[in-house]
Amino acid sequence: MKIVIFASGSGGNCMLLSDGDTHLLIDAGISLRRIESALAHAGLTVYDIAGVLITHEHADHISGLGMLLKRRPLPLYAPHTVAARLCGKLPAAEECMRVIPVGERFAVGGVQVRAFHTPHDTDESVGYRVEGTGCFALATDMGHVTDEVADGLRGADTVLIESNHDLSMLVDGGYPIYLKRRILSARGHLSNADCANLAAQLVRAGTKTVILGHLSRENNRPELALAETARLLEGTGAELCCAPVSGFFEREVKRTSCCI
Repeated sequence: MKIVIFASGSGGNCMLLSDGDTHLLIDAGISLRRIESALAHAGLTVYDIAGVLITHEHADHISGLGMLLKRRPLPLYAPHTVAARLCGKLPAAEECMRVIPVGERFAVGGVQVRAFHTPHDTDESVGYRVEGTGCFALATDMGHVTDEVADGLRGADTVLIESNHDLSMLVDGGYPIYLKRRILSARGHLSNADCANLAAQLVRAGTKTVILGHLSRENNRPELALAETARLLEGTGAELCCAPVSGFFEREVKRTSCCI
């Protein structure tokens, strides 16, 4: 299994997960041109993709979906409320939609997928856990870490988790008060400190690679996010890295822990 991150942040989110002949996109929040360029870099086209897992309907996660579906009507996987919102925004999504039960496994090609809820300021938002030759789990866009989130991530070999903002940069920065309150709320975004605590818990449970994602361009810097989490992972031997806002970031997901 391997993952390739095309973009991670408020400007757009999209990544590829490949396991054998099964290739999935998680979100499509960048342009079709960028998606096709990144896929070509990985030796693939949209016709190799088995489906798209959608976390929620905010623009930075679905902005490229309309053009992608025009190119090829791919199967879309989303929980009930996310699916309804997507079909309301994009009529073309309706015929492609596969409504999934949150908390229950379902198969796509050669992998097993399970969605779990994340607390964000939308009617429904989810992270995903994908198991095959390795185990990868993703959780971004969440104001705090719930038991459901921790359970969805725990035991995965590689995780991508949100390290959205440095608290001091956000509080002292130029965002209007209402936006600061939204980000800091229990349904907003995760701070570097909260991310570090989550990462430490996951590494103690067997995770070997932690990828920090969805960093704010205005309220964070990669070196701050990495330093906060590295402090709590010191001596564990876990790999720690940062997903790019845009680019091509590839990691192999090696089965090193027990997927549960």
